[in-house]
Amino acid sequence: MKHQNEITYTERDGILYPDLALPDQTDYPIGKYGQMRLGFLKKHRGGTYTTLLTEGRLSAHLFAIDQEARSQVEIMTKELANNRGIDENLKASNPLLWVQEMNNCKASAEEVVLREVVYQ
Repeated sequence: MKHQNEITYTERDGILYPDLALPDQTDYPIGKYGQMRLGFLKKHRGGTYTTLLTEGRLSAHLFAIDQEARSQVEIMTKELANNRGIDENLKASNPLLWVQEMNNCKASAEEVVLREVVYQ
């Protein structure tokens, strides 16, 4: 009778090697924020990174973080633009100022999302 945690071994040249393999992971497309989270986990949260990797949940975790961060940036950018009065009228009358202001809103939103979602 084989126990669930029993490790099997393969002999090669008189040496026993454990038969270990990582579980299959689903391959999700990982965007900008997911990649940033991966770098953060590797550098600052090694235990969490190793746990997610060995349990086969790393790719799903990175995908979820990426989706959440993208969504939050989009929502916050729109809210900041509305609060600052950046609208279609400004876009029509002064497109360069509109682009500058929208980039400013997105940068502000990204700063918050990176701190609260990606680098936590």
